[in-house]
This record gives sequence, C-alpha cells and structure tokens, in this order.
Amino acid sequence: MSRTGVYTGSFDPLTLGHLDIIRRAAALCDRLVIGVSTNSTKAPLFTLDQRVAIVAREAATVDGLIDVRPFTGLAVDFAASVDARFVVRGLRSGADLDYEAPMAAMNGAMAPGLETVFLAASPATAHIASSLVKDVARGGGRVNLFVPPRVAADIRAAAR
Repeated sequence: MSRTGVYTGSFDPLTLGHLDIIRRAAALCDRLVIGVSTNSTKAPLFTLDQRVAIVAREAATVDGLIDVRPFTGLAVDFAASVDARFVVRGLRSGADLDYEAPMAAMNGAMAPGLETVFLAASPATAHIASSLVKDVARGGGRVNLFVPPRVAADIRAAAR
C-alpha cells in the first residue's frame, strides 16, 4: 500500500519554512499531496491559482513524488479524496502545538484511520510566518530572507 501524506495550508506566500516541511515530509512518504486552500480570515497576497502555481514550481525542486492541488472544505475530506494515510503539520512553537493538537484530535475523530504527523520547524526557519512576510513586504522590507528567490520576485511583482 502506498504511503500518501498531505500537507495543507494557504501558502500565502510560500516561505522557506514551508519548503523545509515539504522537503522533510516528502522523505517520509511515497507521495506527498500539497493542498492549497483559501483562508477567509486572511487578506491574500496571491490568488489561489497563483499560489498553486508558485507552490508547484517550488516543490518541483524537491526530491520525491509531489502533487499540488487546490482544495476547499475540510482537510480530512481532502485527505480522503487522495487516499492519504497521514496529514503533515509544521510546528514553529508551542503556540502552534496548542492550535494544532485539538485540530488533530478532531480530524482523528472524523477520520479514524488518518494520522497527524507533526514536524518541528528547523531552527533556521522557526521564526518565519507568512503573515509576517506579508507585513515585511508591505513595508518594503527584504522578504528574500524568508522566502525562496523566485517567490521574493513574485512578491515584488505583486507589490507593483
């Protein structure tokens, strides 16, 4: 049986932290499906189609079988639609764990066969959050410290 994992998020924008989790998650499974969604509580920098394209472009640099798809609705339903056995979640801090652990428990109740795997952020990326990157971009700061080079160019182009 194939070990398919899913990693979901809004990825607006894709950061070096996301890419680190993608690399590490891809090494844990036979196939990683990245689900790109919309978060109604956040002001998007990129459209859903743009984010899917950016994530696909950057994920192409990572070893492993990786598929990038847009999705709406619940992550457990998305995971079921791609026959995933586990969901990957990145943790930057204890606050992330406080948010993610109840969600993992609810996902487990809704989909008992679906496991959640938490990957701690690497020390080099633990401080990076997409919302903070957007703030830096809006202020004209150096986003290249926090995102891959082509994503930095995408952000500069979007700011024009």
